[in-house]
Amino acid sequence: MPNYKHYSFDLWLTLIKSNPDFKIERTKYFHQHFNPKKKSFEEVAQVFRKVDLMVNAINEKTGKNIDADEMYLLVISIINDYETTFQDIDTESLYAEMEVLLFKHMPLLYCSQCIEVLTKIKESGLNTTNILSNTGFIKGKTLRKVIKALDLDALIDFQLYSDEVRLSKPNPLFFKLMLDTIDKTKHPKLALHEIIHVGDNPNADVLGAQGIGINTLLINSNHLSISHLLI
Repeated sequence: MPNYKHYSFDLWLTLIKSNPDFKIERTKYFHQHFNPKKKSFEEVAQVFRKVDLMVNAINEKTGKNIDADEMYLLVISIINDYETTFQDIDTESLYAEMEVLLFKHMPLLYCSQCIEVLTKIKESGLNTTNILSNTGFIKGKTLRKVIKALDLDALIDFQLYSDEVRLSKPNPLFFKLMLDTIDKTKHPKLALHEIIHVGDNPNADVLGAQGIGINTLLINSNHLSISHLLI
C-alpha cells in the first residue's frame, strides 16, 4: 500500500452512483407538474440529461458553480420551449420535493469495495480523508445526509462541495481549499507528494489535482477501481 498520508476522493461515480429509480421519479414529477406543453416523458428525461451535461461542462470550464435551483429552472424553461415565467415557482419547496424523492430512492455505493478500502486506509489512525465534489441537481447539504446514511461519514474527515464554496473542480482554488482544510495537528509537515486525489474524471479530478502538485488516481472511467489504492 503506498505511503500516502491524506486521501481526497471525488464523490459521484467514485464512491457513489445514482439510483436509477430516482431519475425516473424526478422525471415523472416534472412531466406532471411543469409540462403544460405536454412534452413526452422521454423528452423531459432528455432535457435533464442535457442540462446536467451542459452545467457540468460550464462549471468545469469556469471553475465556478451553477446551483441546483438554477438547474431546475433551466429544466423547466427548456421543457416549456425556453419560457422564463418563473415568478410562481417556489424553488425552496421544489428542492425539498426533490430531496424527498432522493431519500426514497437513495444513491448507491459505487462498488462493494468502497467501504472496505476506506476502512483499510483509516485503520492505522494516521491517515486522513476528504470528499471534494462538484455538485449538480443535488446540493451539498443533501449529500452530507446521503454520506451519513451510507455509513461513509465515519470514514471521511471532511467534505467540500462546490455549491457551498462557489468553486468547482478543476479550479485550483478548490483544491487549495482542500489542502488548507486538512487537519494540521495530525499532519504538521504534510508534503504534496504525500497527498492523493482519487476520481473518475480526467479533467476535473486528474488535471485539477495535478495542477496543484498532488498525486492522482483515475478510477472507474478506465480499467482501475478503488481497490488499486491498496496495491
